Amino acid sequence: MHGRASDEEAQLKRRPTGAAAAKLKRLLMRGEEKSRGRAWVSSDTSLFDVFVRPISGRIPEDRVTRLSERGLRGSPGLIQPGDRVAPARPLRFSRLSLLVMARKSATVRPLVDADNEILRRRTFAIISHPDAGKTTLTEKLLLYGGAVQLAGSVTARKNQRATTSDWMELERKRGISISSTVLQFDYDGYRINLLDTPGHKDFSEDTYRVLTAVDSVVMVIDSAKGIEPQTRKLFEVCRHRGIPIFTFMNKCDRPMRDPLSLLDELEKVLGIGAFPVNWPIGSGADFKGVYDRHSHQVFLFERTVGGQYRAPVSIGGLSDPVIRDRLDDETFRKVSEELEMLEVAGETFDEPAVLAGKTTPVFFGSGVNNFGVQLLLDGFLKHSPVPKARVIAGTPIEPSRPDFSGFIFKIQANMDPKHRDRIAFLRVCSGRFERDMIVTHGRTMKKVRLSSSHKLFGNERETVDEAFPGDIIGLVGHSEFGIGDTLATDPTIVY
Repeated sequence: MHGRASDEEAQLKRRPTGAAAAKLKRLLMRGEEKSRGRAWVSSDTSLFDVFVRPISGRIPEDRVTRLSERGLRGSPGLIQPGDRVAPARPLRFSRLSLLVMARKSATVRPLVDADNEILRRRTFAIISHPDAGKTTLTEKLLLYGGAVQLAGSVTARKNQRATTSDWMELERKRGISISSTVLQFDYDGYRINLLDTPGHKDFSEDTYRVLTAVDSVVMVIDSAKGIEPQTRKLFEVCRHRGIPIFTFMNKCDRPMRDPLSLLDELEKVLGIGAFPVNWPIGSGADFKGVYDRHSHQVFLFERTVGGQYRAPVSIGGLSDPVIRDRLDDETFRKVSEELEMLEVAGETFDEPAVLAGKTTPVFFGSGVNNFGVQLLLDGFLKHSPVPKARVIAGTPIEPSRPDFSGFIFKIQANMDPKHRDRIAFLRVCSGRFERDMIVTHGRTMKKVRLSSSHKLFGNERETVDEAFPGDIIGLVGHSEFGIGDTLATDPTIVY
């Protein structure tokens, strides 16, 4: 038995190449969704084989090495499924905890692909002039994203649910946003980091700091008022930073300005090209829905009580009998003429121009009644940018860089009665964050252990063990942290 084990151990020390490497890759990418650890166990031989992906050292990162059971602490043959194991000698690998030992013919857990995790991230803020419907739209995005089952109201009464993002008592009494709020949730394969920002100019400093941590923004405009002063100011900040902008024309179920004049104002006042992704059908009390210019489909909505649930929708072509019967002749004629005019003289959709901030996709709808919210969410996720590189002294720090780095853009202290503490909001820029990791504090150059890390959802917290570029996490209990500070494993990275 020991002779056979020695032979197998010698085989395991060799790096897999050619067909063996391809087979190993297939094993790693097969099976369950993901594992919290970075080591996986199979049993192709009589020994348990532990597959480990190194993050540094001599072995290239795209290779996978294998350790036999005899290379782990503990007696051979005594390691059981679910045991925690560690290498018998120091290795420059990521942690080897939370291993799930597999029996013969069991499923092999796939290696977590950091590049794929980065591509899943979408980090954006919602900006607007006060009372344009920013917080209401945030709540409805949570509803359609599956993060809440019942949408709250900004002006909630005793028997109504309040909004998730406006959790402070003063915010609920006044019906305004005072502090920016982080909301993280999963939807349709994406990991969304949504930041609801204050609209009032008295709290604009908080909004400006948030805009340093996002990759794109959704600009909400009241379709009855058009572009307002605070909207213009925040737009200029986004333009200066090169942040892509997506526009939502809100409150179309109330008397609104002519849609063509709203587009013209975007182009003339803000100096940005405007491409309407969808087009309103009717306005005010006669607002029926929107026409999607990409899919050439009509979406007719029905109102729900208080807008707390998803709005029922009918979908079909503009000339379909079911759709046509619900539109009066005047509305049908007007919409047809406007769509034809847009095709001839309107802006063309150019994704590179959108990502460069030169063109803004425009969506029409009503946040309070859930009209067009699903189309906005799906369209935004499809065309919005992934986490981008941060430039330091002319050198880009790519998100895929293995060294962890991030910066603190906000600090909140003693604002929530549930948590009388100080929390620093960190934007992850590169590498992988892992709880209990040791990093360098860029301002003091001291080593710091990040042991208390949280995923944030309004005023709710949940311990998070890992995060990837684009994620926003909360760090509790570090009085030495300040706004703008860099935390990184590489001391040369300072944002």
